[in-house]
Amino acid sequence: MGFLKWLYPGMKFKRWLLLFAFGVLALCTGITILFNYKYIGNLEEAIFRTIYLWTGSYDYMVNAAFGTVTVVVGLVLMFIAIRQMIRSIIGVLLPDGSEKLVDLIFAERKLSRGPAVAVIGGGTGLSVLLRGIKTVTKNVTAIVTVADDGGSSGRLREDLGILPPGDLRNCLVALAETEPLMEKLFQHRFGGRGDLAGHSFGNLFIAAMTETVGGNMEEALKASKKILAVRGQVLPATISEVKLMARLADGRIIEGESRIPLSGTPIDRVYLEPADAKPVQSALSAIHDAQVIFLGPGSLYTSVMPNLLIDGMADALRKSRATKVYICNVMTQPGETDGYSVSAHVKAIFDHVGEGVIDYVIVNGSRISDEVCEVYAREGAEPVIVDKDKTERLGVKVIEADLISQTNLARHDPQKLSQTIISMLYDYQIHRDQPGEWEQLMNQNEGK
Repeated sequence: MGFLKWLYPGMKFKRWLLLFAFGVLALCTGITILFNYKYIGNLEEAIFRTIYLWTGSYDYMVNAAFGTVTVVVGLVLMFIAIRQMIRSIIGVLLPDGSEKLVDLIFAERKLSRGPAVAVIGGGTGLSVLLRGIKTVTKNVTAIVTVADDGGSSGRLREDLGILPPGDLRNCLVALAETEPLMEKLFQHRFGGRGDLAGHSFGNLFIAAMTETVGGNMEEALKASKKILAVRGQVLPATISEVKLMARLADGRIIEGESRIPLSGTPIDRVYLEPADAKPVQSALSAIHDAQVIFLGPGSLYTSVMPNLLIDGMADALRKSRATKVYICNVMTQPGETDGYSVSAHVKAIFDHVGEGVIDYVIVNGSRISDEVCEVYAREGAEPVIVDKDKTERLGVKVIEADLISQTNLARHDPQKLSQTIISMLYDYQIHRDQPGEWEQLMNQNEGK
């Protein structure tokens, strides 16, 4: 049964099997011509004579049956030969056996035909989303913020003068086809009180790779992709060293992504320094080629917005023909989005970079328990209100879905969010050649 998987559609194996059969046929024909075709005639006459002496008459059906059996035996021998050749090769290259290899090839062929997807954001929410998307398509590009200045990333940025690797590391691990031990290794943080304390191995690995390739983070990520067998690609939004700045409602200016949520004052506007930081060309190409683009999930002002503020990024989104989907947070974030509804999130993006960068917004449509709300209320957070009518007056369609798990945390559930996104991507694959059906499908999904 394992060998029959090689005959599944899309494996690009049957065509070569057929070519092999034609090759055998050509070889036999050539040998027959080379050594005198009369030998075949003599063989046929011998079969006729044997049948006549055995039965007393000549029956062509007996001869046809003999020929059919010969063909079947030949095909069986071909299959056995091919099967043993494959086993012989992969027995050395892949000790786990041909069954695993055929599954890997089938998955690779299937995923390579998936839709082109670009995901823009940062933080842990982005890696959650990528884990789901990589099961549908390998044509995925994660465009990641590099404005982080806290924790291990901030220290490496300060000490080595490199882009902060933390969010980039999380995205690499999320898209990688690694063994659990490798993932655990990349996420491991050193303890103790020395210089390594608090650093993750993955951050140090990316830092070392960056120095190895001459200080270019984009090239370092490409090299890391080969080592980790990453599906898709991970790109920094810019290779310029940028700082995220915030002007608060009281006029104060806060410098640094990690300090902005601590101000305790509503944010009036965020911006980057320098303001003319250019996006990575590969990121612009990914946006141009994408069929679906996701913004978020993640902190509005410190994860999503820094990418959009890079010079030329918002314009690339507006020009893109892709379906653009914003994944709104489930709860407000103290110091960033206090009192924000869904429409306030969307409006904040439009106020900073203009309209045309969002077509749909995915929001949580399930009820959050009173007990969980009380826990968050003590921290100054509350559920993001879904004001559908007001949001759609901004020109953005609302898609409601059950996105959270029934725990003591009101966060995006990785499995539920992935299922929602996967459903959208599968539906897009089915309807991508018929834009009208895609629009109708999205309308049907509202409220589900």
